[in-house]
Formats: sequence, structure tokens, C-alpha cells
Amino acid sequence: MTLLWAILVVGLSVYALYELLNIHKRKRYPPGPTGLPILGHLHLLGKNPHKDLQNLAKKHGPIMYMRLGLVPTIIASSADAAEKVLKTYDHIFASRPHHEASQHLAYGQKNLVFAKYDVYWRNIRKLCTVHLLSNQKIHSFQSMRKQEVELLIESLKQEARDRVVIDLSAKVTSLNANLTCLMVFGKKYMDEDLDKRGFKAIVQDVVHLAGMPNLGDFFPFLGAIDLQGITRKLKDLSKVFDEFLEKIIDEHVYAHEHKQNKDFVDTMMDIMQSGDAKFQFDRHHIKAILFDMLIAAMDTTASSTEWILTELLRHPQVMKELQKELQEVVGLDRMVEESDLENLKYLDMVVKEGLRLHPVAPLFYHESIEDCVVDGFHIQKGTRIIINCYAIHMDPNVWPDPEKFLPERFVGSSVDFRGRDFQLVPFGSGRRSCPGMQLAVMVVRLVVAQLVHCFEWELPNGIESCDLDIDEKFGIVTCREKPLLAIPTYKLNK
Repeated sequence: MTLLWAILVVGLSVYALYELLNIHKRKRYPPGPTGLPILGHLHLLGKNPHKDLQNLAKKHGPIMYMRLGLVPTIIASSADAAEKVLKTYDHIFASRPHHEASQHLAYGQKNLVFAKYDVYWRNIRKLCTVHLLSNQKIHSFQSMRKQEVELLIESLKQEARDRVVIDLSAKVTSLNANLTCLMVFGKKYMDEDLDKRGFKAIVQDVVHLAGMPNLGDFFPFLGAIDLQGITRKLKDLSKVFDEFLEKIIDEHVYAHEHKQNKDFVDTMMDIMQSGDAKFQFDRHHIKAILFDMLIAAMDTTASSTEWILTELLRHPQVMKELQKELQEVVGLDRMVEESDLENLKYLDMVVKEGLRLHPVAPLFYHESIEDCVVDGFHIQKGTRIIINCYAIHMDPNVWPDPEKFLPERFVGSSVDFRGRDFQLVPFGSGRRSCPGMQLAVMVVRLVVAQLVHCFEWELPNGIESCDLDIDEKFGIVTCREKPLLAIPTYKLNK
């Protein structure tokens, strides 16, 4: 009890000093809700912060000021506001805020996603783009992707004979784990290689904890106290990943001299050992980037696929229209090839609509590296900027009936998700846009097309399509709260 009183007194003292010294109060800030002493507006965020912020923006406007603990925060909730942050003032908002989860999981925030904007980040992004995510590199893994997808289809084909209920969430996650490990590490790993709980459970723990409001992010002096118990969980997860990544690096060191085709780990080891890097680059940096690749490539792609399949099961008429296109373009005598994807226009619309309705990263976090003025509002250096991708995608002024799954809304539309159209930004835009977008979209299209083309799907236990739940589990990546279950029936003539 004495400790709690001491924390309260210190907190009140810091808050009072903060208010007294905050000379920026004279500046014109964006409108926002009334906050509380010390907490600011943290009490307004619940289980689904992206939806809470969307509702607040409806009242206070698309550029809204909030204070999360001691951290001044601007929320951008419209396409126009997002364009200002991600394009007009991209050079000012290109950094990332302090992130407790990445401090523990990514070796002091050395990962690509949450690293500060500096020479290190620019070089690491270039390294990842050139050596793993270039068109040439993505194409080089085509035969591997084909083989892994065929293995998935074959396993589902066997289970379809017995009318087994399939956990599609687990199947898609396992496929993406295999694809990611093969591309990044050069080989597949079994669930038990990471932890007895398996890849899916561990990765979901990471994205959930990383997305939770953490007092250490908003009150720096509380980070070490761990009042929420989050730090202990992050340290436990960090140990699991560190042991796994150390094992991978050790395997590569042992086999390095005898390998003809080098994977991404080999490339990073070469750069570290050569000493030619123009930035600090050691084993911790390699593990931070590998951690990023594993989480980002595996979970975001799997969750996007999962949400699109969910909506297809909820909308049988859309499923039939997509199957009709696949039958016309591909036929029923073979599986879908990657070369078919560019000719599947309705599939493209289905994927766009799935990414709009269910952005797997509903909130993007940026930080101002200097003072600036946006739309007449003062934004001070060190301000946290949150792009509410979910609110932008659900804006009725841009998207009629935004809550409905309507792929046909993209007929004749040039709107795309590659970062130039700010009403659709599932991968962000500007300097901090997702470098793996091209690979992610290609894998999502391929897996969705293959599963819809090879099988008819029905919901188990007499569940009607309209009753299939779409409950979310919020995190850095927002996935389904419950597994997606369905019964397949194989339909190809092969």
C-alpha cells in the first residue's frame, strides 16, 4: 500500500510539473475530448481501440488531439488527414514512438517495423527490400510456394473424403509459417522447434501483447514497475524467440561454408562478418530483423486470408461469383497457377474489399521528429501520430454502406492499396509503408483462389452463413477471436 501511495504521489508531481512547464499550451491544438489528470484519455480506450477512436473522431473531427498518459497524441481518421501525415509531411512523421513490446522482443526496438527513423533503419529497409522482397527474389520462390500450397490442398483433399471439420485458421497459419521459414531461414521448422504451444499460439500472444495499451509506453517511469504484468509476459516470449533465433543462426554458421544457394540469414551473416556495413550491425540486429520477418510475413498474411475466407463463407453469392470466374479462367482440370492471378479480376476485387473491411493492422503508429503545423494545428516534436486505418476504411463519405462486404464497389474503380489512394491504406503509405506488400498480396490471392477453386465449403453444425461470427481479437495484427471452421468437398477433375 505504501508503494502505491508513493507511485501516486510521484505521478501527481510529474503531472503537475508537466502541466506547469508545458509552454506549448499556448499553441493551437486540434480538438479532442476532455481528459483526466495523469491518465489523459487512456480511460477512453477499451477492448477495441480502433473502434473507440473511430467513435471519438465522429464527434471531434478527423484530426483529433488526445493525451495518452504523458504522451501528446494526434489521431488521423480520414483519407485527407492520412495523406497529410503519410505524404505531405511524411518526412516529419517518419519515425516510430517508444514501444515497450519491441524493446523486449526486438532487442531494443532494432526491428524494421518499430525502429526509429535514422541511418540504421534506412539501411535495414534497403537490405530487406533488395535481398528478400525484390521482384526477382519473390519470383525465385515460386516453385517453393507451389509445392507448399499443393501439400495443403492434398491434405485437405484427404480430410474432405471423411467430411471432417477443418480448422481453416490453423491450416492457413501453418502454410504461412512454412512459406516464411523457407524464404527467410531456408528450411521449414516444426511447431515444437519454437515452443510446445506452436507457432500460431506464440505469434498470437506477441501481436496481442504488442497491441495492448501498455503503461510503460505512456508513463516511462512506470515501465520497470510492470503494474499490468505485461513486461513479465514479454520477457518470457522474448526468451522463447531468442532461443529459436539463436538456433537458426548457429545452424547457418555451421553450414555457411558448404552452401551454394544462400538465404536471407546467410546474406545478413555475410554483411555482419565482412564489416562493410556503414551502420552498427551485430547478432542482435540480425535476430531483431528475423523476428520481424517471422511475425510480419506469417501473421499478417494469414489473418488477411482468414478474414477474406470468412467473408466468402458469409456471402455465398460472392463465393459463387468467384468460383465462376475461376472455372472460366482456370477450368476444373487443374489447380490455380500464379500466372493465372493477373487474369482474375473479380478475385482482385474480393481481396481489395477484404483488406478494406478487415485491415489486419487497424492502427499505424508514427512520431513527429520536429515541430510542425498541419491544417493550422500545432504538432510538437515527439508527438505520437496514430493513423486509424479502420476509421478511414469505414468512412461513409467515401465508402457507401461501408460495413457491407461488396467487392462490386471496385468495378470500374482505379482505387488501389499500394499507397497512392489514401482512402484504402491497409499497408500504409510513404517511407514507413509495408515493404512486403507485394509478396503478401500475391500469397493471399494465391491461397484464397486455390481454396475456393479446389473445394466447395460449408459451415459445420448447421450454422447459417449469416450467423458466422466476425468477432475480433485486437492487437498489432487484428485476427479472428475464434478459429474459422468449415467442411470441404473436393471438386476438381484431377
